[in-house]
Amino acid sequence: MTPFRERNPVMVGAVGLGIIAALLLFAFNIDRIPFINGTKYSAAITEAGGLKPNDEVRIAGVKVGKVTDVTLEGDHVKVTFRVSRGTKFGKETGASVRIKTLLGQKFLMLEPRGPGQLAKGAEIPVTRTIAAYDVVEAFSGLATTTDAIDTKQLADSLDTIATTFKDSPADVRAAVQGLGRLSRTIASRDTQLRELLAHTNGVSKVLADRNVEFTKLIADGDLLLKELDRRRADIHVLLVNTSKLSEQLTALVRENRQQMGPALLHLRNVVAVLQRNQDNLDRSIAMLAPFVRVFANTLGNGRWFDTYVENLIPVEAVPAPPGGTP
Repeated sequence: MTPFRERNPVMVGAVGLGIIAALLLFAFNIDRIPFINGTKYSAAITEAGGLKPNDEVRIAGVKVGKVTDVTLEGDHVKVTFRVSRGTKFGKETGASVRIKTLLGQKFLMLEPRGPGQLAKGAEIPVTRTIAAYDVVEAFSGLATTTDAIDTKQLADSLDTIATTFKDSPADVRAAVQGLGRLSRTIASRDTQLRELLAHTNGVSKVLADRNVEFTKLIADGDLLLKELDRRRADIHVLLVNTSKLSEQLTALVRENRQQMGPALLHLRNVVAVLQRNQDNLDRSIAMLAPFVRVFANTLGNGRWFDTYVENLIPVEAVPAPPGGTP
């Protein structure tokens, strides 16, 4: 057998690049490999209702897979999904699109029914699936319905019912009278209720449009809580040490109260004297400036005083010139 280092390096490099390319291809298509990513199924639903790829697939609230594709087929939507290997659900299993969050995110709920196991690759028919219930559309429909109600006619009808039942037993009469008061209250608040429902519709639409931002906000909050939980021991030690420090400071102040009292009193007297002589201090600082300038000039040539003392050394006599006066 030829040693590895004696083989053709070009061939070795080509084989190595081929292996790396195969590994990369395997990594990018790992979600398409059934024996790794679970078993593939599909469901025919009359309306996807906002369901999209990568949404969760759950059974009894437990995540068992994810949606891989949502396509239109004729008069229904085909939802393709994968579930984890070993997940058991019967041959008559149903599916429904459910709301995961208040922001409108959906997931596919499987409802196991019947004996045995649903065949691999099987499709759940439309008769065993339920479409999503859209909250935004529901509020829109409610606003439209309430806007079409004749509140005055409704109030008159309830008042008529109350009058008809006035000879009824006390409990029935009280209930109907309460219903009449409720109808009058609703009629008097008709405008406010209409505005409230209109604003609710707007808020629901804004929340649906900001789904990604709210999801990121919740994820960041989860990271913050995890970090606080991880630092819980350090925070606990910090709080304990802070409590001990406060106790020690309290004891220190309590033990030295007699000494600190006179010291603070003298300090207050000193501050009062300084305040009374503030003008004098300002004037002294202003007059100190010329002295500092002259003193700096005196020491400007080095570490000695630059000065002159007159007549410190006697001056020698100079002889007078011939024929002249000295």
